[in-house]
Parts: sequence; C-alpha cells; structure tokens
Amino acid sequence: MEKTETLAEHRPPGTTLEPQRFLINERYVNLIVISTDQFRQRPQHELIQTGEKHEECLNKIQTGLERISSKKLFRWSHQSQCVPHAVMVSGVPGIGKTTLMQKFVYDWVTGKHYQIFAFVFFFRFRDLNRLGLVNLEEMILHQYPHLEGQIGDILQHPERLLFIFDGLDESIYQMDFISSKLSNPKYRTHFGEILNNLVRQSLLNGCSVLITSRPTRLASVDTGVFQRIAEIMGFLHEDRLIYFNNFFGNKELSKRAFHYVQENDTLYTFCYIPSYCWIICTVLSMCFRAQPTNSDQLMTLLPKTVTQLFVTFVSNILANHSQNKDGGHTAQKLLTSVGWMAEHGVMNHMIVFDERHLESFNLRNDKHLFSSFMVESGQSPDVDYTFLHLTLQEFFAALVHFINYSPDKLQETLDKAESYKDGRAEILLRFLCGLSDSSTRSMLKPHVGELSTKAARDVITWIHRKDGKPKEHKRALLNVFYYLHESRNKALVSRCITSKEVDIIDVPLTPLDCSVLSYILQSCRETEEVHLNSCKIQSEGLRKLIPALHTIKNLILYDNHLTDSSCPHLASGIRNNQTLRTLNLSENNLEGPHFSDLMAALTTSRIEELQLPYNHLTDSSCSHLAIGIRKNQTLRTLNLSENNLEGPHFSDLMAVLTTSQIEEIHLDNNHLTDSSCPHLASGIRNNQTLRTLNLSYNVLEGPNFSDLMAALTTSQIEDLQLDNNRLTESSCPHLASGIRNNQTLRTLNLSENNLEGSHFSDLMAALTTSRIEDLLLGGNNLTDNSCPHLASGIKNNQTLRRLDLSGNNLEGPHFSDLMAALTTSRIEELQLLNINLTDSSCLLLASGIRNNQTLKTLDLSENNLEGPHFRDLMASLTTSRIEELHLAGNHLTDSSCPHLASGIRNNQTLRILYLSGNNLEGPHFSDLLAALTTSRIEELQ
Repeated sequence: MEKTETLAEHRPPGTTLEPQRFLINERYVNLIVISTDQFRQRPQHELIQTGEKHEECLNKIQTGLERISSKKLFRWSHQSQCVPHAVMVSGVPGIGKTTLMQKFVYDWVTGKHYQIFAFVFFFRFRDLNRLGLVNLEEMILHQYPHLEGQIGDILQHPERLLFIFDGLDESIYQMDFISSKLSNPKYRTHFGEILNNLVRQSLLNGCSVLITSRPTRLASVDTGVFQRIAEIMGFLHEDRLIYFNNFFGNKELSKRAFHYVQENDTLYTFCYIPSYCWIICTVLSMCFRAQPTNSDQLMTLLPKTVTQLFVTFVSNILANHSQNKDGGHTAQKLLTSVGWMAEHGVMNHMIVFDERHLESFNLRNDKHLFSSFMVESGQSPDVDYTFLHLTLQEFFAALVHFINYSPDKLQETLDKAESYKDGRAEILLRFLCGLSDSSTRSMLKPHVGELSTKAARDVITWIHRKDGKPKEHKRALLNVFYYLHESRNKALVSRCITSKEVDIIDVPLTPLDCSVLSYILQSCRETEEVHLNSCKIQSEGLRKLIPALHTIKNLILYDNHLTDSSCPHLASGIRNNQTLRTLNLSENNLEGPHFSDLMAALTTSRIEELQLPYNHLTDSSCSHLAIGIRKNQTLRTLNLSENNLEGPHFSDLMAVLTTSQIEEIHLDNNHLTDSSCPHLASGIRNNQTLRTLNLSYNVLEGPNFSDLMAALTTSQIEDLQLDNNRLTESSCPHLASGIRNNQTLRTLNLSENNLEGSHFSDLMAALTTSRIEDLLLGGNNLTDNSCPHLASGIKNNQTLRRLDLSGNNLEGPHFSDLMAALTTSRIEELQLLNINLTDSSCLLLASGIRNNQTLKTLDLSENNLEGPHFRDLMASLTTSRIEELHLAGNHLTDSSCPHLASGIRNNQTLRILYLSGNNLEGPHFSDLLAALTTSRIEELQ
C-alpha cells in the first residue's frame, strides 16, 4: 500500500530540493490506452511514430476505438475472443507505463478491482537483470522475502496469482516467447526462461502475466502469445490541461503556460507524453521565474523548438549547479563524458547504464550535477543509471559534438545516424540541426563556454547536401524539413528548397508535420506547387498550413479527410491568395453549412481550375456553388464529378453557367436524371465559352433529353461525354438533331448505352454533316444489322479520325459494308476489340485495310481470328500504313506465325504489335522472330 499510494515528481533539476510526493488518487491523470497489434515494422523513431498514432487516436476516439482502462486489462478481449491471461502493454519512454502499473496495483490493494487475485507480484526487469540462476520461488522471495514460509502454498493456486513485469526493453535477455519447456517452479535457470514459461502457461498454468515494454523491443517478439496487446497513447487534449493545473498549482500561471504551449505546435504535440509535460512545465516555470522586464523579453526566453526546450532545460540545471559550487569536474568535462555515453546508448538502443559504462567514458558521479541528468536505481554495487528521459539522452548525444568537436567523429555520427532504418537516431539528428543555430547555442555559453561554430558549419553543410529535392521516400523529404525547422535558418531553407514543387504524396501528416511544412513554405517563396495528396491532414493540419499558402499557384489536397469544418480555413487561404490558379479538393467530405464560406471566397479569387469530385456534395450545395461561380470571371475548369447534385437547386447552378467564363465542366456520376435536362439545356444554350461537358454515368434517357440536344445546336461545345446514361434507340433522333446543326462538336462519347435499333440510322445520317473527329460507340449492343448505317455515316464523313466500336457484336454478312466504307474514310484509329469477329471476317478486314492509307491504329483484341483466312489479314498489312496493331486474346496458335511473319516482314510502318494472350509456342514461332529482324517494330508484347 505504502509503495503505491503516492506519486513522486522529480525535484526541479539542478536543485537540492527533495522530490515532491502526492497521493496517487489526487495527482494521477488518465491516459489513453487502446487495443492494438501494430508492433511489427517501425521504420521511424518510436516517439515520432507514436505521435502520429496519437493524432489518429484523437480522431477515432469518438468513433468506437476500443479504449481500455486499467480495470479492463484482464476482461474479455474482442481481438482474441477470450479472457486474457497474458497481456502486453506498450508505450514510448516517459508515457506512463510504470505509473499505470502503480495505479493498477494501488486499485487492487484498495479493493477497487481484480479481487480474484490473491497475490500481485511486481518485478522490474532492471532489477531482475542482476539475478543469476534462480528458480521461480527464489525469484519471488528475492523481491518478497516475508513470504518465505508461505511460498509453496501460494504457488498451489496459480489462478489467484498475477505477475507484473515492468520494462521488457531493459531486459538483458532476448525473449521470443516461443519455447515452453519449463514446468517445475523449483528448477533453476535465468529469469528470462521463467518469464517465457509463465507467459506460455507451461509453468503455473492458470496464472496471469502483465508485461510493459517500449514498442521497439516488441518488433522482435512473437506477440501472438498475448491475448491482449494494448498501447498507451498518452494524454488527451483535456488531460494535458489537467496536468498543467496540477503542476503549477496556480490557475493564472497554469493558463498562461498552457496557452503558450498550445500556440506552439512543436511543444504542444509532445505534451501527449507525461514526462514531456513535466519537462515543458519545468522549463516554462523557470522562464516565468526569471521575471523578465517586458513581454518581448519573456518571448525571447521561451522555447520555440524542441532543441530550444532542452537547451533551456539544461541551461537552468547548469545555472543552479554553478550557484551550488559543488563537484570536481567542470560542467564542460562532465557533459563531454555524459554526451559520449549518451551517443553510444542511442546508436546501440541502450537506455540503462552501469558503473562499467561510467568508467569506460571517464564519467565521475558528481552527486549533484550528475543526478540532475540521471536517475540512479538499485543498491551498491548493483547500481543502474538512466537519463531522466530518452530525449534528454538524445540531446546530450548531439550536444557533445559542439562541446568536444571532432570533424571525423561528427561525420561518422551523421553517416551512422542516417543509415539506421529503424529511425533510432532521428531525434539526435534533429538536435544536431537545432544546435547549428547560433542564438539557440548562445543560451549554453555562460555555463560551458563557446560551443563549436565549426560543428555548426559541418551540420549546415550536411543539411545543404540533403537539399529539398523529391526523394524516393517522401518521409525522407519530411525529415529534411524537420532538420531545417529545428535549425531556424530561413536562408538555409531557401538554399535547400530550390524546386518550385513540394511533393509529399501518401505520407500521413500530423498537425505538427503541417506546422513544420508551413514554416518551410513561408521561408521559401519560390515554391509554386504543393502536392499533399492522401496525407490525412484533416482540419487541424490544414489550419496550420493556411498561412503559408498565400503565394502558392497550384494546391493539391485531394483525399485528406477534410470536412465541412475545413471550409473556413480553405476560404481564408483562397481569399488571401491572388496567385492561386489550381485548387484540387477531390475525395474529401465538404458538404455542410460551412461550404458556403468556401464558395464566398471563390468570388474574389483568381482560381482557374477547381476540382471537387467525391465530396458528398448534394443539391443543397448548388446554391453556394452558384454564388461562387456567378462573381468569378477567372474560373475555366470546374469538376463536380461523383457527387449527388440532382434536385430542385440544380437549376441555380445551371443558371449561373450562362454568365460564367467556364470552358470545362464535369458533372459525371451525379445521379442526374431526365428532369435535369431542361436546366442543363438552359445553362448550355446561353453560354458561349463552354467547350467540354461531361455528363457520363447519369440517367438522362427520357422525354426531356430532347431539350438538352436542342440546346446543343447553339452551343460551342467541342467535347460531349454521354457514356453510361441508359440511352436507347429512342434518343437517337434527338442526338441526330443536336449533332446535325452543331459545327463545333469534335468528340462524342456514347459508350455503354443501348442504341441498337431502327432509329440508329438517324444518328448515323447526322454524322455525315457533322465535324466530329472522335466517336465512341463501344458497348451499345450494336449488331451486324447496324453495320450498313455505320457504313453510311463513315462513308460520307471526312472529319472522323477515331471510331470505337468495341464490345458490340458486329460479326455477320453486313460487316462487309462497314469495311467497304473504311476504304474511303479518313479514320486513323479503329477500335474493334471484343466484337465476336472470327476467321471469316479476316477477308473483309483485309479489304478495308488494304485500300485505306490513313489508318494508323487497329485494335482487334479479344476476338477469335485464328484460321485459314488470317493470312489474308496479314497480307493486307504489307500495303497498309498501320503503326499499331493489337491482336491480343485471339486464340492464335503456332500455325499463325508464318502469316504474322509475312505481314511484319513487308511492312515498314508498324511500330507496336500486341500478341499477348495467344498460344504461339511451336516450331513456326521461329518464323515470327526471324521476320522481326527486318521489321521496324519498337514495342512487342
């Protein structure tokens, strides 16, 4: 009870004050603990990666993420579908693993939970490391000697026992939790094997085991043996404020400190870790105690980066030390020894040190100054030391290079640190970059003398060599941004980021990442394009970025989980940016009351291209879209694909189209129906700038479709997409009317409709007087009966260059009409894939190709052309001007190879030949390859 009822808070560093103690129930702040199984690959520093997961947690906490309080650790697990007996709790250094275990034991002692356990045995791996060969009984009695007379009876009831092991990452034994041979509690072995068998239940079957560890250690552990795996994610936002209130004990001071930290993304983000909260609060209390004469002076004292935070922290320790005048070593010598030991630990995943390490690095235990940095545990001679926090260890590992400069050692450290794929030295590198800033270093000068400017130059040179060019791994580019951010060197940023484009596609960005990116963009005015596709930046991250976007020309933000609440931030960015020309907001979820803010900002912008597909926009957004478009005279491209705009307000959007300067509008897949056609017609009829209209994947078939086609006659549209609109042959007269009287239309896509029927001839008759160059009729259930109509349309049209008839069923006696018409046409590309052609069609194809001198691309894929007449098709190839021929999936065999060879050998225009999906293996395959030697083919599939 006594061991668990109070929490000890470190004394202010560098002072002789005793640690303060508080009742755990009064001081304990709840931590987020979640179920997880993601311990495998960790390519990043664990602190950075957990910070990212923490942000994800905050966003999911309201949507059913499984949170686990300490009293639920041994209750039913949905993941393993059982009541767990072995539980692993993971967390980065300083996040509260030991404190959570203390609270767990305290609640058990006071009867709040888990009264099924008669005994709870608590062990620290750091203490167990000192044991030699022991059996289970001896291991327990070493920690709890008062149980000596009862231990045999206690072990008879394993289901009443809970073993807690704290700090697996500090164990000297590498445990895999795979082997399980030990069943005798009296058998002597090392403690690692005992633990292994307790977890595997081969020893004391029925007992429960709870282990804590850093995430890095778990990457090499078979965690499948645990029925519950939990990860401590630290404090929620409101818990951070509670911690500050507890620390300062003065509401005014607490509010002031918390406000400052909240405004500093770097510091606030790291506050999810309790030990970081303590360091930050300690530093801020030191700054406030310094009693600056004015607020400007206070702002110079307050840290702005993580490096400055630790510089201030260490400076205050050293300042207090110099007042006490104790110790034999100078601070400089001590920090040199501490620094080299710290670097050794960082590079070798070592956080626990002993007397041998102190001797190895000539480190004398100055009881005052040394104990301000290090925590001592154990009894002599078995004493261990750890740094107050892993990040403090990483800071000293960087600082030593500025105190005891060696160009070779520094370069070796930079090279080594960069080579680690697990990110163990990432924070160390950031500290090196942060210390390259002279104003940051100057805070330490009164205590350790002048820090090396040569080291600073070397680090700056190293950063410069990395530059900001696109990297194979985008995460590497983000790391460079962090180095530059810590350096506070805006001139260096400008020298490093020389590209006009910043591309961090597919890298999840936390609000802190966005804040760092914002600093980079504000420091480098040359950047014109920012690509942040699929970065999950969300509303908070966007808010950090907006101030840096007022000079960007092209901003790509698609698939970023942005919602309606992001619209005011976007509006602010647009309103203050007169250079922005392209804004891509695809695949977000912007529907809502604040969407109007974004559209209002559009009225004063100079945006030329706005992408809003997949945004869950509905008919109610049309009024806001209308406002934005009506007063904007620069917008040329508007993409509203994949929304749901059908409804009474769609007319508002179409009405403003008449006065806009839009040249290209995409409304595909918007659930538009025949009832929208009059509104579409109204918008098109009175607009003379519109060149491209995409209406694909709607359902426009119906009596009002004629209105849309009538409006087409007076429009200037050049590209009309109507594929997948359930149009039938009854729409063909309306289509014909629209085409016949329009002289601007160049591309018409009618694919995937159902136009077969008697009225199809009307559409083809209109083709003869049109100026269409590109006609797509794939997947329209057209049959051989349609071939004479197709022939008529093609024969008398001299503008058509591309005809796609794929996915129809044109095999039959009238196919010859189509091929005859091909001879007089000017078609350059003909798509005939998957139209059920057989060998008997080869003669007709040959006739069409032989007498056509314009055809450059012919796609005959997915037919069945194998047979005796295939040779006729290949013979006609010799006189054609075809450059690209697709014959994939045509059941061609080895017997076709001589014919293919003949066609290739005598053709000097063919550049691309696709023969995939056939069966050409056999003795004649050599003929094909022999012909290849004299051909001009550049690509062969």
